[in-house]
Amino acid sequence: MPPSRKSRPAATLIRHPAPVRIIESDLDVLAGIEALRRKCDVLRRVHGIVGDPPLRRRAPGFDGLARIIVGQQVSVASANAIWARLEVAVVPLTASRMSELSDEVLSGAGLSRPKVRTLRAVVAAVGDGLDLTALATMPEDDARAALTSISGIGPWTADVYLMFCVGNADVFAPGDLALQAAAALAFDLPERPDALALATLAERWRPWRGVAARLLWHFYAHQKTKPGLPV
Repeated sequence: MPPSRKSRPAATLIRHPAPVRIIESDLDVLAGIEALRRKCDVLRRVHGIVGDPPLRRRAPGFDGLARIIVGQQVSVASANAIWARLEVAVVPLTASRMSELSDEVLSGAGLSRPKVRTLRAVVAAVGDGLDLTALATMPEDDARAALTSISGIGPWTADVYLMFCVGNADVFAPGDLALQAAAALAFDLPERPDALALATLAERWRPWRGVAARLLWHFYAHQKTKPGLPV
């Protein structure tokens, strides 16, 4: 006699992670904008004010991550100057070539000691087998964990790399001060939200949080030109 319906074992539901959506061109950004305009009245209004945000893509790999590290906590002009000197000092600008150079050479390009240590840690991780370009095939949390396991790489650096070098369409950087300021302005909040509050707010923008970030950064740059605004 066949087993009764109640005695049959329940089927096991196997969940496969959704494929990572990659932003490769302006057309991908526009697709995200159209979706966000349908999802969120606030972002629809913001888009109406500032228009389409820029693509903001960089090549993935060691040089892309290195450039993000170089640009942390310095002005754009200073970051560009340091990067130009680093490109002269490290030829080609790869992890293996950087491993051959002394700290004095890297410091001579304008890098602070903490940034030299972070770049050394990235070099070691790449030497141990970390493939920075392969992060595009990994779920967001796994890719972020792989990056933040490197000494000196925090959530902001990991998120920016995943957004602009990998091109993950659904990565957001809630710890970014400009995004927090833009969200406060866009949503007319009494104060700038912290990282947790902004991450919670951004959940409504899945699976296009990376495009929402681009739009808010674009909005922030636009609003900074207006005198008297607390940005």
